[in-house]
Amino acid sequence: MASAIRRALDAVYDLAAMLAALCLVLILAVIVLQMASRWTGIPFHGSSEYAGYLMAAASFLAFAHALNHGAHIRVSLLLGALGRYRRWGELWGLAVGTAASAYLAWYAVRTVHLSIRFNDISQGQDATPIWIPQLPMAAGAILLAVCFADNLVTLIARGRDNIRASAIEDAAE
Repeated sequence: MASAIRRALDAVYDLAAMLAALCLVLILAVIVLQMASRWTGIPFHGSSEYAGYLMAAASFLAFAHALNHGAHIRVSLLLGALGRYRRWGELWGLAVGTAASAYLAWYAVRTVHLSIRFNDISQGQDATPIWIPQLPMAAGAILLAVCFADNLVTLIARGRDNIRASAIEDAAE
């Protein structure tokens, strides 16, 4: 049961990372189209806004995957200096990360809800309903909160988290 949940969570994190990569490709497409529109004199209203929306989506969708692959900054020097209290330091860090990311996720979802409720649109020429670009941000925030909680529970249950050592930590050992 636990291994099935682990595989499912890892698959969701990987899928979100693939969507983040797709957003980066779409940013490239928007920039190329923006250049072509300037060369041809055909207006492409909202292109800067679309690139910004895609960048926010790419960032938030990649957070959980990056956390589990050791790409986020961890203060390994401090954790190493804790010696036998390292596990307590990791527990504290994951607990704070879980609380902060859950708070962020709650507000991100609330923001989407309010944008839908008030029919809020972007301030740019694109006049996009603002909940559309906010939705991937909220989804990424939720995934990050789940990922932090997943690592916290795993650390408590198994004595180690799911975060793979980063290349820098591997080189230091």
